[in-house]
Amino acid sequence: MGLALLPAGAALAQDATAGPWPHALQVPGGVARLPLGPAPERPMVHAGDIPVLVLGEASAWTAIVGIALAAPVGQAHVSVQAQAGAPARRIAYQVAAKRYSEQRLKVAPRTVDLSPEDQARYERERDHQQRVMATFSTPLPQAGDLRMRQPVPGRRSSSFGLRRVFNGQARNPHSGMDIAAATGTPVVAPLPGRVIDVGDYFFNGGTVWLDHGGGLLSMYCHLSGVDCAVGEQLATGQAFCRVGATGRVTGPHLHWGVMLNRSMVDPALFLPE
Repeated sequence: MGLALLPAGAALAQDATAGPWPHALQVPGGVARLPLGPAPERPMVHAGDIPVLVLGEASAWTAIVGIALAAPVGQAHVSVQAQAGAPARRIAYQVAAKRYSEQRLKVAPRTVDLSPEDQARYERERDHQQRVMATFSTPLPQAGDLRMRQPVPGRRSSSFGLRRVFNGQARNPHSGMDIAAATGTPVVAPLPGRVIDVGDYFFNGGTVWLDHGGGLLSMYCHLSGVDCAVGEQLATGQAFCRVGATGRVTGPHLHWGVMLNRSMVDPALFLPE
C-alpha cells in the first residue's frame, strides 16, 4: 500500500522550551520533533530503513529525528506504522539551510596524506565503527528525559558543523563539540548509558561509545585513558574516561559527539541551557 503524505509544518527555529527533549532545530545537523498523535502502542518510525526514537505515551507520541549534516535542504519524511503489519503513513517535514563556518588547521602530514598501511587501518576502523553506530537498543531512555549534562567542564573550543581544512585540504565537517580541558580531566556520562565500544583509532585516538537507548548514542574521542569496559552500565555523572590529545589533534581536548538514528547531530541541542 502507498504512503499517505501528512505535512508536519515548516522548519522550526531553535526552541527554548524543549523540556526533557532536545531543542528542535530542523537544519542539517539538527533535530526534528514530529508529533505522531495518539495510539495505544508506541508507533514504529523509520527514516529510510533506519529506526527512529519515539517517546511519549498513548495520548501523544513524538518522533525525535536526527538530521544528518549531509542532508539536503527541502522536504524530508519519515514513515510511521501504528503496529507491525499495519499500513505505513508518511510524515513530511522541512529541512532549512544553515551556513557553518570554516576552520583551517595544521596537523601532522601523515594524518592527512595517509600511507597505504594507515589507509588500510582507517578502513578497518571505519567498518567497525559503522557497526557500532548501527546500535538500536531497548529500553528507551529512562522517563524519556534526553537533557544531557556537559561531560567535561571547559570552553567549547570548536563548533559543531565547522567545515574543516587540514593542511590546505578540505575534509568532512566537524561532527561533534570540542571542549578544551587539560589532559587527564575526568569525563562523565551525560545520561545513563551502556558502554558499547572502546578503542584506539587512527583519527579519533582513544575512543568510547555509549548507548543511551533507542538509537541515541554518544562518542568521546582523543582520550588519554579509559576507565570502563564494554558492557558496563553508567549512571549520569559517573566518570568513565579522561581527556587527552590522542589521534588527529592540535592539543588536549574532548571531542564529544551525539548520534541519533545514525546521524551526528549538534550536542548543544541536548544541553539544558
